[in-house]
Amino acid sequence: MFKLLKRWWAYTTARLTGRFEETADPKVQLEQAIQEAQDQHRRLKEQAANVIANQKQTEMRLSRALEDFEKVNANARQAVLMADEASKSGDQEKMAEYTSAAEAFANRMIGLEREIEDLKALHLQSSQAAEQARAAVTQNSQLLQQKLSERQKLLGQLDQAEMQDRMNKAMASLSETVGEDVPTFEQIREKIESRYAKAKGMAELSESSVESKMLEIEQAARNSEAKTRLEEIRGQLGLAAGPTSAGELEEKIAESQTESPQGATAPADGES
Repeated sequence: MFKLLKRWWAYTTARLTGRFEETADPKVQLEQAIQEAQDQHRRLKEQAANVIANQKQTEMRLSRALEDFEKVNANARQAVLMADEASKSGDQEKMAEYTSAAEAFANRMIGLEREIEDLKALHLQSSQAAEQARAAVTQNSQLLQQKLSERQKLLGQLDQAEMQDRMNKAMASLSETVGEDVPTFEQIREKIESRYAKAKGMAELSESSVESKMLEIEQAARNSEAKTRLEEIRGQLGLAAGPTSAGELEEKIAESQTESPQGATAPADGES
């Protein structure tokens, strides 16, 4: 039962994650990634600051321990000198007191020496950790700057992708069905081209049909009969044979207007 619930939970999580990735806005996700990178850099700087602060504190403790050691060493030397002077003067009581103080200073020096050695080792470790922290902050800062620079590039590519998607959808709408009652552009074009081709075919068939030839022959016969009748009328009127059609008449008029004797001039008065 537990395995079944675990598998169901994993399936539901993957399904919801897939739906989220499909519907999520890339611009928002990009800004979230940049914000997360900035927060991570801030946390890294805080950690590095703590490491460096620890190194600085160790350095200050070591400096104080060295100063204390110098003071205790000087006090121990002074106590030994004073005990030696008391011994020479025969004052055994003061000699014992100064000797006891010198021993206390010596014990204090031994403790300070151990503390200084420990602080030196700790200072070395903290210094190495501080250098690593500085290097990590520098490297992460460079990566953050690269991400900030790439953000503008990615935003530009995203805008281009969205524009291309809109163009693709617009082009697809010309070849895909918009609705049940709305034909596509391709269907309308095929319909118009089909009607045009059919009309052209019918026209060609009409021009080459027997009926059209018969009409052409009948029209030619009527024209010939009209020409003959016109010649008969001219003969009855005693007129010379002229153009037998309107087209021939126009051609004769044009020729009479263009033809004139070249070089001919009207006779002058008194010349014969």
